[in-house]
Amino acid sequence: MSSRLKPRPRALLFAVLTLISSIGAHAALAQQPPPQADVEQAFLAENDVAMTRMMDGMAPKPTGNIDQDFVAMMAPHHQGAIDMAVAYLRYGQNEQLRRIAQEIVIAQQQEIAAMRLALGQPLPPSAPVQTQLRPLSATTAPAPHAAHHAHTTHQQED
Repeated sequence: MSSRLKPRPRALLFAVLTLISSIGAHAALAQQPPPQADVEQAFLAENDVAMTRMMDGMAPKPTGNIDQDFVAMMAPHHQGAIDMAVAYLRYGQNEQLRRIAQEIVIAQQQEIAAMRLALGQPLPPSAPVQTQLRPLSATTAPAPHAAHHAHTTHQQED
C-alpha cells in the first residue's frame, strides 16, 4: 500500500473527535428552550392581551352608583396587573422580579376580593393559574392566558 493511502492516526482521530463534538452540540441544541426572541414575542403578546382586556374592562357603562362604578373600573385594573405579573412569571428569569410578580398577584387578588366584599358582591371561584412556560412547538401557539379567568381570591384569614 502506498503511503498516500494509509490513514494518518492524528487526522483520523481529529475527524472522529470533530464528528463526536458536532453530534453532542446538535443534541444540546435540541434540548434548549425556545430562542429568546420567541419567548419575548410570546411574553409581549400575552402582555398586549392583558393590557387590551384591562383597558376595555375599565370603561364600563356608568350605573349611577359611584361605589359600583368604582369597583367596576378598579377590578379590571387590578386583574390587568395580575395578568401581566402572571405573564412575567411564565417568561421572566430574574428571581427578585419573579418574587415581586408573585406579591403583585396576591396583593391584587386580595384588593379585588376586598372591593367586592365591600359591595356585598360574591367572590369568583378560585382557580389555579398556569405560570410555567410551556414548550412551544411548530404546531402549537402559546397557551391561552388562564389568568383572566382566575379572578382568584384568597380570603384573608382573621
